[in-house]
Amino acid sequence: MPTFGSLFSGIGGMDLGLEWAGWECRWQVEIDDYCRRVLERHWPDVPRYGDVRDVTALPYVDLIAGGFPCQDISVAGKGVGIEGSRSGLWGEFNRLIRVVRPRFVLVENVPALLGRGLGRVLGDLAESGYDAEWDCIPAAAVGAPHLRDRIFIVAYADSNRTRERYNSNALAAQPRTLQTRRDCENPQDESANTDYGCQAVADAESARGQRRATQIEVPLSPSSKGIFGCGCPRGGTSHWQVEPNVGRMAHGIPATMDRLKGLGNAVVPQVAEWIGRRILKAME
Repeated sequence: MPTFGSLFSGIGGMDLGLEWAGWECRWQVEIDDYCRRVLERHWPDVPRYGDVRDVTALPYVDLIAGGFPCQDISVAGKGVGIEGSRSGLWGEFNRLIRVVRPRFVLVENVPALLGRGLGRVLGDLAESGYDAEWDCIPAAAVGAPHLRDRIFIVAYADSNRTRERYNSNALAAQPRTLQTRRDCENPQDESANTDYGCQAVADAESARGQRRATQIEVPLSPSSKGIFGCGCPRGGTSHWQVEPNVGRMAHGIPATMDRLKGLGNAVVPQVAEWIGRRILKAME
């Protein structure tokens, strides 16, 4: 069975979806106490680690998945970008990719990443020996009664270096060209050609590319459909149910704050499941 490790695990939305798709969770990294209790309840036998900055070694897995903090990237924040103190933890994500050297990497974040850090993410992945492609997949695409747009990036080891473990210091001295693809060409899906179109990504990459050691090329007409196939999924999965009533808090009594925060930060499992199945198909 293919294995995965989870960074910035939250309450395990990504982990649950990948398990539905047929992956086995080997480890989780999460600092929040409430989220760790949720993970311990549902994955009692899976090793867990706290602060990602303190993790120096992890067992090998086929896939590393996670959604690094979005607070500095989100339009709801101050717009500091990926260099901010919280969203800047992407650097730790990338460091552990180089430590583990998985075959695949799955990254999730808010759509504002397109203009506030996608160049940094793609450049770091390229320097680490990975090609990548991405798409904006809303929860509504899997049957949810709300939109919840999120960017998902799937990175995979360069075909010439697959499964090769190499020193990150030597790697940094070998800048390469990243060929990225985003499937927004589905003519039957007009929603895929809106604010998150390829031209927006190209503009974002151009603005960031001047200061990156790695040259980034973003083709506007992808030559391959890749991991994301013909675009976002439609129609949902058998796991989707009516949304639970999470309740509201009375004024001054934050009885449900931890739960609401955990749900708000979580990846929709049905989306992670769909992507997990696409990666397994690519592995075949």
